[in-house]
Amino acid sequence: MPASAPGDTGAGFVDGHDDPPAGRRSRVWRVALPAVLLVAGMLFATSANTSSGYDLRGGRVDELQQLISARTGAVDSARRRAADLQAQIDQATETRAKTDARLRGPQAEADGLKAPVGLLAVSGPGITVQMDDAPRDAEGSLPAGAGVDDVVVHQQDVQAVVNALWAGGAEAMTIMGERVISTSAVRCVGNTLLLHDRKFSPPFVITAIGDPDRMQTSLSSSPGVDLFQQAAVRFGLGYRVTVEGAEVRLPAYRGPTSMTHATRPSR
Repeated sequence: MPASAPGDTGAGFVDGHDDPPAGRRSRVWRVALPAVLLVAGMLFATSANTSSGYDLRGGRVDELQQLISARTGAVDSARRRAADLQAQIDQATETRAKTDARLRGPQAEADGLKAPVGLLAVSGPGITVQMDDAPRDAEGSLPAGAGVDDVVVHQQDVQAVVNALWAGGAEAMTIMGERVISTSAVRCVGNTLLLHDRKFSPPFVITAIGDPDRMQTSLSSSPGVDLFQQAAVRFGLGYRVTVEGAEVRLPAYRGPTSMTHATRPSR
């Protein structure tokens, strides 16, 4: 057997390269480790100076919230302006109809349709239904056995109450003070409700004019309302029906009456 070279143990070969001596590895780490720590410290210092001790993403959230608030205020202002202009148009139309005999008949017919379609304020006996998300504990934990979707009021829950009230003979209705007409659409995004281009947060309040006993019976017999009541008992959601002691007054609908998305089917 040939003799090994001096200091060769016959081992220590990986991919044809010698292992560096332990002393060399130790010197490399003594130089590299302080450099790594220095760079990391500089990065932390730069981040702290830039954010001034605050979350860098927090400013973006605040700006978004401010933008939403500003846009919401602008929409509300535009809605009030539109309502004022519509009232002026209605007044001018009625005045013209009184002086022009040709317009009296059509105007009288149009006036007779205002109440059925919700363009006049109404009052009478009624009930109010309030629906609310389940409360969280001090730590923000969900009730036992509940998922995120189990503790919020959903679109189908609101729609079930609305449909039950109509089925129970409701003559007029508001949701969060907004008069509901035949073209109104109830939509929910997360735990917020969208109605007539306005956003509302729970609790959701639905008020209807009609026979209180009949409407309560319709609510009690609605499968959709029953499911929500079961969830209310199990997870702590809010559900309360109140018979109004005095006459309820509901405002007229003041939004646009023309459809913007429906189209005439082609023949």
